[in-house]
Amino acid sequence: MSILVKHLTKYYGDQAAVNNISFEAKSGEVLGFLGPNGAGKSTTMKIITGFIPASEGVVEVCGLNISEHPMEVRKKIGYLPEHNPLYLDMYVKEYLSFVAQIYKVPNRKQRVAEMIETVGLQKEQHKVIGALSKGYRQRVGLAQAIIHDPDVLILDEPTSGLDPNQLEDIRKLIKRIGSEKTVMLSTHIMQEVEAICERVIIINNGAIVANETAASLQQFANVQVVFVEFDKSINKNRLAKLANIKKVTEAAANSYLVEASMDIDARKLIASFAKEEDVLVLAMRKEERTLEDAFKDLTRT
Repeated sequence: MSILVKHLTKYYGDQAAVNNISFEAKSGEVLGFLGPNGAGKSTTMKIITGFIPASEGVVEVCGLNISEHPMEVRKKIGYLPEHNPLYLDMYVKEYLSFVAQIYKVPNRKQRVAEMIETVGLQKEQHKVIGALSKGYRQRVGLAQAIIHDPDVLILDEPTSGLDPNQLEDIRKLIKRIGSEKTVMLSTHIMQEVEAICERVIIINNGAIVANETAASLQQFANVQVVFVEFDKSINKNRLAKLANIKKVTEAAANSYLVEASMDIDARKLIASFAKEEDVLVLAMRKEERTLEDAFKDLTRT
């Protein structure tokens, strides 16, 4: 495994920012690492990249223990942190050459040119970084993260500040990199996860609450939602009081969204209700649950 995390815990004082989490990430995989603000995502990424130490547990990158081989691990990781740290007074090309020199990249001039083309910085390569928009600064940050051709790429909010066209380009690049290397990606954009992540880990209050494929995770909602249309108005409060019904919302005239627990088939319950109330069901269907729905259900506290 390219990333192996076992019983990882990080304390800040008496508070556990990360609480006994374990997971793996393999080569050729884009892993989405999601959670609300303060859930422990960035802390976990900083530990994996060697920026901060763990309080407990083991982290291995490409078979190397991060605490025992910190310098060797750093050579194998590319990291774009949430707050992209750049030397704003340096020119784009100059900065990338500087980073390449730190990593002792061979054929440095050629590699810098490749990175500039890869992330779409051709027109900005001779500009001072401080003069760039936030989106282009993100591109510079991504270029520095991959310039040494790392085996593992850790990206914390990599598409922050990008416009729709830039988003598409960077997502394609991340997906392409992920076909050969291990990419661990943190983001709040669910469409991004659906577009490029094969597997998703959701962390909440420092603990992992889901570790599934992106497709199967959509089924992890705590409620089912059924749309139903009757031939006439009903007393929605009476429907809402039935066992296992959580909420009834009027969607349109004589139409309702019914939220129910996952323990029952809500459609059967609604059909029985319609018979008792002497109303006709004109239409009824289960609403498809999205990854965002699952995320909200799993991270509500």
